[in-house]
Amino acid sequence: MSFISNLFEGIINFLGSLYPTFRNINNFIGTLLPALVVYQTVYFIIGLFWTRKFKPAKKKHKYGIVIAARNEEMVIGNLIDSIHKQDYPKDLLTIFVVADNCTDKTAQIAREKGCICYERFDDTRKTKGFALEYLFDRIEEDYGRLSFEGYFVFDADNLLKRDYISRMNDAFDSGEKMITSYRNIKNIDENWITLSFAVHWLRSIRHNHRARSVLRLATNIQGTGYLFASEVVANGWHYTSLTEDRGLTADAVAQGYRISYQDAAEFYDEQTPNWKVAYNQKLRWSKGLLINFKESGWKLFVNIIFGRKYAKVKWSKEETKNRPWWKKIFIGLKDRFIMYDTFMQLLPTNVINLFRWILVVLILRSCYCYSTGVNNVDFFAGGTYLAMILRHFFNIKIQIPSGINSLFATFLIGVWARLFYRIGAYIEKIITPYYILFLERKRIKKIPFKKVFLYSLLWPIFDIVGRYTTYIALFKKVTWKPVPHTSKITIDDLNKNNK
Repeated sequence: MSFISNLFEGIINFLGSLYPTFRNINNFIGTLLPALVVYQTVYFIIGLFWTRKFKPAKKKHKYGIVIAARNEEMVIGNLIDSIHKQDYPKDLLTIFVVADNCTDKTAQIAREKGCICYERFDDTRKTKGFALEYLFDRIEEDYGRLSFEGYFVFDADNLLKRDYISRMNDAFDSGEKMITSYRNIKNIDENWITLSFAVHWLRSIRHNHRARSVLRLATNIQGTGYLFASEVVANGWHYTSLTEDRGLTADAVAQGYRISYQDAAEFYDEQTPNWKVAYNQKLRWSKGLLINFKESGWKLFVNIIFGRKYAKVKWSKEETKNRPWWKKIFIGLKDRFIMYDTFMQLLPTNVINLFRWILVVLILRSCYCYSTGVNNVDFFAGGTYLAMILRHFFNIKIQIPSGINSLFATFLIGVWARLFYRIGAYIEKIITPYYILFLERKRIKKIPFKKVFLYSLLWPIFDIVGRYTTYIALFKKVTWKPVPHTSKITIDDLNKNNK
């Protein structure tokens, strides 16, 4: 028994001796990670005031429109109707639908409304990415993928404003090869979940898309409502993970493409009001992000070092021969920054921070305090406004002598400190829906202030769930599950409401 006790104490003391070194490393990483994305403050400021505007197109381009749909008979007809009502030449648009493992009338409705519809039945490869892979292979066989200049990608629940394709054509005609657009929400005020999704998408527009478009950087594709040049899929569609949009974004940027944003092109989609469906969707996003980082993170990292050396899209000799030396340096640095920016979007910082907390704060610090005890530790520690206020009124210090009690107490203090920090951060995030919805008030549906106030109290849960689904996704096998859409709202209904 004495041997076991001595062995246990020896292990505790050894781990405790590592703490000062690992604490310094942990503090360095904790300072470095926020510093690596401090430039995003500039995005925030630019996004408040500016976005890129495109000149009217000189040419009307020929597009294919691709829609992957699974049991979407309730909504797909309304999407197709909104496409038919576009102020764009009908002979330059071809609508392709893949009815993916459907057991309803999705295919029938698509064909009745003039679409080219392929039916796919595969019970093993169920993601939207596999459906798009199948659809682009059929397009190649029957038409040739390069017979269209570009492709729009929509989900079956989407609705397009009348000038959507014209405005996207303005951006395409300017020379942009990949463009995303303004995402509005049909059912934004249905409950706190739909409003949270809306704030999430609108926040992305304000914090990411607008600034990156102004600075001519690369933003990210988000599931639907985007356009890309046919050359992107010249060799087929190969993005079949749980989050095909993130996979496309990372791979396209690694290849040298720049993803722009057209604020003037607006579409609507439907968000689930069901908590269980929303949780599964967030879990799928989290797992997909981890997979996409594994698949494309290294390519982006290599391109940060070597520029376009490992990218498929390269500058031609004609483009570079007359450039002055300073412009070559500037463009090279800009390319590397675009790769870096996308790499940081994929980097799973939540996972890194969780690992740091478990190893250094919970394990090593607890072992360290076994020998030193707990001395004058603030009960309300942390840098949140909540912590500062409570410390001002309640100066509570924790002191525990060395020994086993100190070890367990330090462990519990670590758990409490993290929980308390999250509570403080939760309260601070409640302001997000207010300023986002205020900024977008002219474009979104009018929402009674009572609903905004009540729903905003629950908004931080959306971000918290996103954080913890990332931890769950590390260990859980995640499969793709369809998100049901039942809204009967048409583009005409939305146009009436906006008048």
